[in-house]
Amino acid sequence: MTVSIVVAIAENNAIGKNNKLLWHLPKDLKHFKEITTGGTVIMGRKTYDSVGRPLPNRRNIVITRQQIEIAGCEVVNSIGAALALCADELEVFIVGGAEIYKQAMHLTDRIYLTIVHENFEADTYFPEVKKDIWKETERQDHEPDEKNPLPYSFITLERT
Repeated sequence: MTVSIVVAIAENNAIGKNNKLLWHLPKDLKHFKEITTGGTVIMGRKTYDSVGRPLPNRRNIVITRQQIEIAGCEVVNSIGAALALCADELEVFIVGGAEIYKQAMHLTDRIYLTIVHENFEADTYFPEVKKDIWKETERQDHEPDEKNPLPYSFITLERT
């Protein structure tokens, strides 16, 4: 099984503030959907709360310490338990938030990284991507346009 992280970060590794995304880039949302549709997404409860519903056309696994049920999702209490549910899958996608990314980083084989080429004030950050561990295998740079007001890049990183 390939464990992949899907994340959009600012130049300063910012990913969120007040449990919300820092920007609105429709092309990035479309990119996320293309990568994850038909697969399994694993997220923390706060990320689930910010999305507000299970992501359609995907198996949704939510990690929380709470003893709760979430309609349309499988609920587990650890990253290990989430991955154990996915033993037969080719690739699973870790989609946030910061604490889940931090716990999953050492287990991750691939990162689908969107970098928004600006710095943002945030309360949530993505862990440092160590250049000696990750190799860029794909990159698409995008300039702002009428619907996507910021420059950004889609980058795929593979663990070396």
